[in-house]
Amino acid sequence: MPKAVIKQNEAVFMSEQEYFTDNQLARRFAVSRATIWRWVSNSEFPQPIKLGPKCTRWRKDEVEAWEAKQAAGAAATYGKEVE
Repeated sequence: MPKAVIKQNEAVFMSEQEYFTDNQLARRFAVSRATIWRWVSNSEFPQPIKLGPKCTRWRKDEVEAWEAKQAAGAAATYGKEVE
């Protein structure tokens, strides 16, 4: 059974897999929640999963893979090596 972890008045359910909320992603990337959802609509960001009727989350591993891909693309564009 997944355990609930409370962070900043927000319940995040985890098992082996960790998840992000749209609020957490907006803070992580310094954009609005609407931007996160626009990226999803435009297939520019990983698709979220529904964990319940009012619970939509993004898998941490998919978000981190997307971040790495973005960093690699930026490095290729600007000719710099990604660490």
